[in-house]
Amino acid sequence: MRIVVTGATGNIGTGVVAALDADPEVGSVVGVARRAAAGTVRADVERDDLVPLFRGADVVVHLAWLFQPTRRPERTWRANVLGSLRVFDAVAAAGVPKLVYSSSVGAYSPREDDEPVTEDWPTHGWPGAAYTREKSYVERYLDAFELRHPKLDVVRVRPGFVFQRAAASEQRRLFGGPFVPGSLVRPGLVPVVPDVPGLRVQVVHTADLADAIRRTVTRPVRGAFNVATGPVVDPKFVADLLGARTVPVPAAAVRAAVGAAWRLHAVPATPGLFDAVLRLPVMATGRAESELDWRPRHDAAFTLKEFLAGLRSGAGADTAPLAPDGTRLHEIATGVGRRP
Repeated sequence: MRIVVTGATGNIGTGVVAALDADPEVGSVVGVARRAAAGTVRADVERDDLVPLFRGADVVVHLAWLFQPTRRPERTWRANVLGSLRVFDAVAAAGVPKLVYSSSVGAYSPREDDEPVTEDWPTHGWPGAAYTREKSYVERYLDAFELRHPKLDVVRVRPGFVFQRAAASEQRRLFGGPFVPGSLVRPGLVPVVPDVPGLRVQVVHTADLADAIRRTVTRPVRGAFNVATGPVVDPKFVADLLGARTVPVPAAAVRAAVGAAWRLHAVPATPGLFDAVLRLPVMATGRAESELDWRPRHDAAFTLKEFLAGLRSGAGADTAPLAPDGTRLHEIATGVGRRP
């Protein structure tokens, strides 16, 4: 199999490239990235001709996504929505038989209770945040895209929050900003954790998500798959990890604080994103377990502990390497060293 991966140097992309490269069913992996990086083909999904890159591929895995600048939603819309549409149309034009797209729990419509939702839950997102609007819009486009191209297998992977040690510094910059003291986030130094009613999220380790995506690539499946590990993370769970205690805080107070920090340019995360997180449903992962034989190797506690350790050590860089061996990176990008 020949696989093309867009967004190959990101948090998810590095894991997916490694997982695919280790799979004996995969002959070559072409990593595509917007910025120049060792072992990748440089291409921008917003403006470059993608058809020649995709032609001859068995599967295109679309992971490219721009989280910043949150203060310029028209910029992220061009990259995330219009760029994704260009990828999908190029997949069809190049005659690629399968497309795997990394969507998100953020695409789902809110749910008031904690009853886990399956993949048929509405994906209208939350309108108050650019991220959820964009993920939802791309899902709507894929609905029409599948109708226009019924012979093309489309897979939508909807993960929870994705963490790994190597991406800790990057994620702190993207969501917390320069004033978040990552080096101080350790047991004993954080005395309290705000206990916000209704705040709970699901997480997944990058390696486990990459394994799920690899399985969607190599198996004859289509449709949507929820991917997350357990247990569900709430303020008490985080407090236990940090040896802290919880203090009840109204959601309105936290939102006001996030809004004030946003206006002062102290944090890049918008108050609308906080609103969206409060409304995320809990996902059921039964389909991934039954149809992909997928089981996470890392639970939520391990995943968050590793991420927090990465924050304290400053782990990660602007662009993570795809693999430690530069020669192998060249093989991944060019297809040389193809397995028999």
